[in-house]
Order: sequence, then structure tokens, then C-alpha cells
Amino acid sequence: MMQEEETQSTEETPEEQPAAEEQPASEPEAAEEAAADAPEAAPAEEASAEPAAEPAEVLSPKQRRKQARSRTPGPARPERSPTARAGERVEQRARKAAARSRWRAKRREKRHAGRGPAGEAAAAAPREDAGAEPGKRKVRQGVVVSSKGDKTITVRIDAVRRHRVYGKVVRESNTLHAHDETNQAGEGDLVRVMECRPLSRTKRWRLVDVLEKAR
Repeated sequence: MMQEEETQSTEETPEEQPAAEEQPASEPEAAEEAAADAPEAAPAEEASAEPAAEPAEVLSPKQRRKQARSRTPGPARPERSPTARAGERVEQRARKAAARSRWRAKRREKRHAGRGPAGEAAAAAPREDAGAEPGKRKVRQGVVVSSKGDKTITVRIDAVRRHRVYGKVVRESNTLHAHDETNQAGEGDLVRVMECRPLSRTKRWRLVDVLEKAR
């Protein structure tokens, strides 16, 4: 009987051994499942680890021109000397100045054409008080606004002109001090004054005559 029990126990032990060996077999399965789950979490970690995008670099105008030249197709121009570049700049300025002169001439023609025949004749006729000729003194006509000073009057010169660009009638006024030797002009008088040598710190004009007395 004892031998039979021993044989049964020996027979049972080999059957129990595979069961014990099955436990290590479950560990690779768990490792495979963990490896299958790991790639899903890895991209999220990599995305969080990536640094934020850097702001675009601000280029200066010179750098932008240089970058545009480098992207231009075709062969590069030969390198020029500083004197050649300066000569090109001078030529370019001369061309622009000539273009501006032509544009201004056309604008003057349009402005004079809108005035009519009378306007063209007035524009062609020289101004009496232009003072372009050497030795010719300017003459102005205005209204006396103050005669309180001794031998000095303040004259307001009114001018009405048309704006050269917009064509609107613009009224302007300017004041000047004139020398009145006999104190004959009073406030409100219409007078004519002429340019003269400096007589004081502010006086560069003198009274010629009184055209109309104030009422």
C-alpha cells in the first residue's frame, strides 16, 4: 500500500509541474500588452516635450532686399565699385528730377488753360511788384491798423489767391511796420508803402502816399 501511494504521488507531481510552469508564460503576455499600450502614450509625451514654435525673425529693410535679391532667378550681376554705384545714383536722381519738371510743366499748363484767355494774359504779364530786377524795390498796398507809434505805422497787406493744387480761393494777410516821417497816416487809411533800407529792428518799409483816408 505504501508503495502504491508513493507511485501515485510521483505520478501526480509531473502533472502539477506544467501548472507551475504556466505562470512564467503569463508574464510575456503582460509585457506584450504593456508594450502595445506604450506607443499610444508615447506620442502625447513627445508632443508635450516639444518646445513652442519660435516667433518669426524681424528683418531690417536692408536684409529684406538682400533676401529678395538672393531669391531672384537668373545670373547674378557683377560686383560694382563704390564709384560706379554712386554714378548710378546720380543718374537716377537726374532722371527723377527731369520727370518732376515735366509733371510740373504739365500741371502749370492745365492750370493756365482753366483760367481762359484773360488768365493766360495775366499769367504771361510780369507783376509790377515782383522785384525780380536788381535795384527795383517792392511796392505794397494795404490798410493801416495801428498808428500809435511815433513815425511808425502798422500796415496789413491782404492777398487773395487761388490754391495751386486744389483751386480754392485763399485769403491771406500779413502785417509790416513802415516809416511815416510826418505822421500823416491814421488808422483805417489805405496807403502805399515801398521797400527801403533797414530803419530799425522791425522797419524795412516807408510810406509813399495815402490813397484813401478813413471815414
